[in-house]
Amino acid sequence: MPVDPVLVPLLDMINNLPHMNPPFDAAAFRMGDEQPMPAFRADVAEVRDLTLDTAAGPVRGRLYHPAPGTALPLLFFMHGGGWVFGTIDTHDPLCRALASAAEIAVLSLEYPLSPEHRYPVALDTMRAALATAVDRAGTLGIDPARIAVGGDSAGGNLSAALCLAARDKGGPAIAHQLLLYPVIDNDFSRASHSENASGYLLSSAMMQWFWAQYLGDADAAAGPFAAPIRAASLAGLPSATVITAEYDPLRDEGNAYAARLAAEGVEVTHAQVPGVIHGFASMLGMLPQADIAVGTAAKGLRRAFELEAAE
Repeated sequence: MPVDPVLVPLLDMINNLPHMNPPFDAAAFRMGDEQPMPAFRADVAEVRDLTLDTAAGPVRGRLYHPAPGTALPLLFFMHGGGWVFGTIDTHDPLCRALASAAEIAVLSLEYPLSPEHRYPVALDTMRAALATAVDRAGTLGIDPARIAVGGDSAGGNLSAALCLAARDKGGPAIAHQLLLYPVIDNDFSRASHSENASGYLLSSAMMQWFWAQYLGDADAAAGPFAAPIRAASLAGLPSATVITAEYDPLRDEGNAYAARLAAEGVEVTHAQVPGVIHGFASMLGMLPQADIAVGTAAKGLRRAFELEAAE
């Protein structure tokens, strides 16, 4: 189907912004973090900023807790932004929506950004932060036996990689992975990279530049903890909710990852949402598909945590 008409004026504006076209610059992308996109902000009973003192150093986070005083399941959330930009503030509306819809706690984390901190620094830091969150379950008001990881775009990449690391390197146990239009591979030959090469917010050229910032070279060989689809096996990974967008260069790699997870015995809910672009789930209150995606994500989380019976 065509791009949703609601997105047309937004794309016209975005496509004319200097930093959205080559040559790309990390500082220019980060300037946008200071003015996050307006979005509906759900009320959550407790929202507090905190710092986790981890083995990798202090990590800034924000906890969303719908029922203070109750040990709730946790979604450990990592923001998108090509590993180059993004903050807990830019993803505040999405995290609020997920906490409210799923009725679980959400802990949103900031990881070291590239190119100053290249792979595997962000992943190693998030592994340390996840371990610390589990250790601090009592003070966070979470159930350490019911932990999910999730994120959008680059945060989806880190989430998938954390699941591989938990399986292969000794935990902690992860019940579910929420992958919103995730970065899964640095292979740019898939059809969605040519079909959606430009004009839809995230461009193929931009994605190649992001990979170069993360790895140091866009064409560098990426192992499975950088490009999760390259893992020799996906068997034994947590159940997954994978949401992709029709007009997104990353569409086909996300779809391929969902298909491969399912083929290797992982329980998967996968939805490719028509008429939308990369980042659409953050457009709450503006785009109905964003609310639908949050509902799909919440249902997957609640099912994984056995908060409701599978339909």
